[in-house]
Amino acid sequence: MTEILDSPVAASELPGELRAHLMSPVTHAALRIQNAIAMGSREYLARHGFVELFPPIIGPVTDPGVRGAKQIDVDFYGHKYKLMTSVILYKQASLLGFDKIFYLAPNVRLEPLETATTGRHLVEFHQLDVEVAGASREEILDLLEGLIRHTVSYVLRESEADLESLRRDREAFTPLLRDPFERFSHREAVAMLRGLRHGQSADAEIDWEGEKLISEQTNRPFFIVDYPKGSRGFTDGESSAEPGVLRNFDLIAPDGYGEMCSGGERTYEYRRLIERMRETGENPAKYAWYLDLARDGLPASAGFGLGLERFTRYLAGLDRVWQATAYPKLPGIATP
Repeated sequence: MTEILDSPVAASELPGELRAHLMSPVTHAALRIQNAIAMGSREYLARHGFVELFPPIIGPVTDPGVRGAKQIDVDFYGHKYKLMTSVILYKQASLLGFDKIFYLAPNVRLEPLETATTGRHLVEFHQLDVEVAGASREEILDLLEGLIRHTVSYVLRESEADLESLRRDREAFTPLLRDPFERFSHREAVAMLRGLRHGQSADAEIDWEGEKLISEQTNRPFFIVDYPKGSRGFTDGESSAEPGVLRNFDLIAPDGYGEMCSGGERTYEYRRLIERMRETGENPAKYAWYLDLARDGLPASAGFGLGLERFTRYLAGLDRVWQATAYPKLPGIATP
């Protein structure tokens, strides 16, 4: 199945032959759990008044804030379009029609080769993308925490046999279901990591090693909020009370599973979008359709993107995220 393309991936990291993977009892259990995650999430969001839309797969531009990953160009009748790395711009646009929307959206990102061995990165994956008009970050954090609790309860109820077959300890989720998710500032997370002798930059996103390390320190998910300006793309809104601080967050799973979800309040005002694009080195001309909408008025909003395969890996207790997809695509490895 695999052909390594100048990649450092060890043989033990690879999904093996496609037939064996598709016929594996581990794959069957993981994908049934993933199906329950989708059903439980849809149930929760429907109860809270959300409308599910179908996401675009290509567009003239895509999410500019994807760290280290490259975008893929496609020819669209003589125009250079992009495969979606994230539908964040389209989520904001969709709020012109509905106040609460969500997608189960496919994403394609050419991740750096070194991510092939993290156990947490795929080139092709899916996100549960949620956006709410007029919401604050704190309201979105509460919504997301409720969604996680509801979905985990749903999976524990509906996927009991699959969790047992994977030897996943149900008691591992007791703190998640019982206790509030803690919230740490980026500054506090950096201090924690430095206390663990990890040299995390105070001006950058938590790096991949740091995510795993800080994740190992707790038994339930937690939020990191208030990333510094410059660490994320122009869509992350800046605090009006604390210039230089972004109104965003990451959700970190416990037990070493690392980051599962990112989100926050959005930049939405036309002039501010132009400023933020220039600050982050983006060419506003690339985003003409999006800026046209913003000029006429986009609603203030907040939302998140929750990695479906990463969430599945955590709930199923899998060693590698590729075990949570039928057709794994790892960085640097050519597969079906």
